Amino acid sequence: MPKKIRLGILGGGGDSLIGVLHRVASHINDNYEIVGAVFNPIYEENIGFAKEIDVPTDRIYKDFDAFIEGEMKLPEEERIQVCSVQTPNFLHFPMAKKLLDNGFHVICEKPMTTTLEEAKILQEAHAKAGTVFALTHTYTGYPMVRQMREMIKSGALGKIHKVDARYYQGWINTIIHDKEKRSSVWRLDPEKAGISSCMGDIGVHAFNLVEYTTGLQVKSLLCDFNYLYEDNKMDVDGTVLVRMGDHVKGVIRGSQVATGEENGLAIAIYGEKAAFRWEQEKPNFLYKMSDTEPTQVYKPGHAYNSELSLNGTKLPPGHPEGIFDSMANIYLGAARAIRGEQYNDGEFPTMLDGVRGMNFIEATVESHKGGNVWVDMEN
Repeated sequence: MPKKIRLGILGGGGDSLIGVLHRVASHINDNYEIVGAVFNPIYEENIGFAKEIDVPTDRIYKDFDAFIEGEMKLPEEERIQVCSVQTPNFLHFPMAKKLLDNGFHVICEKPMTTTLEEAKILQEAHAKAGTVFALTHTYTGYPMVRQMREMIKSGALGKIHKVDARYYQGWINTIIHDKEKRSSVWRLDPEKAGISSCMGDIGVHAFNLVEYTTGLQVKSLLCDFNYLYEDNKMDVDGTVLVRMGDHVKGVIRGSQVATGEENGLAIAIYGEKAAFRWEQEKPNFLYKMSDTEPTQVYKPGHAYNSELSLNGTKLPPGHPEGIFDSMANIYLGAARAIRGEQYNDGEFPTMLDGVRGMNFIEATVESHKGGNVWVDMEN
């Protein structure tokens, strides 16, 4: 198989932050080549953007249906192999479903769908297709997050008894306090964003990190949301108590109105022997804490790190790597899977992570609307 995997893009045009992140990430390890796309819903802008980033326009399609039709007419050796879905939330399910049904590999932004029912349908389609599906929970690509996962798996913390994850941002303050603005932005529109804003957009990242690093599953939860205004239909802040076992409990906190916060994702895992703490804004530092020894600091690129961590490190120690590199590691893992190469199951989030994420989001909404009651998650 040729080195470059033929990549298609859906969404991510114009000044889209997520679009830049995906495009740069796909290029970092020299595994992909963008050969076709629908960057924007307006065809003229679609073509203009393709020219701007130097993507040939002969396979820039007017819409998603034309994309599928055009690609399926091509010989298999020319056809796009994997498609990256970077559209608003409500388009993830129909696009991913049709891509899977037509035999494409898929790299999809989160949340995977807007409902748990859709997620289960997609799971069935994926099982039938037998192709690769990667969900871009970007933060799983950080070397020190992967190091934490591998060390917990090897027993570094002993029995886990407490988890604490938070994701705090303040960006929606500029929108939520203006009635006209909060009525027009798509992230606060249930028809486009799904049933949750804060938990659906950022809280689910914290949830995913908890399950990714510990290897445990949340079994039940209790949630309290804040909507700030009566006319606002979407949560912009929330606190979730979680139970992962009879004696394994914790909290997941999310906020889009945490004034002054930028991208404050952090996680702490406490066990009988030691604890880990990691912060996204300081991603090169993994702290191992103990009651009996000085705090240890793990950093990327050193020989003491796990193979999974080193696999996601591209530079010598002391050279900072960030969000682009983290996303690139997910693309790298997906490339290995697409080529049928051996890979670690921690290299990219899967369909199961997408289903678990939607289960979490719906359970938080059910808990809050039920009067802040405990809700069991499916396991």
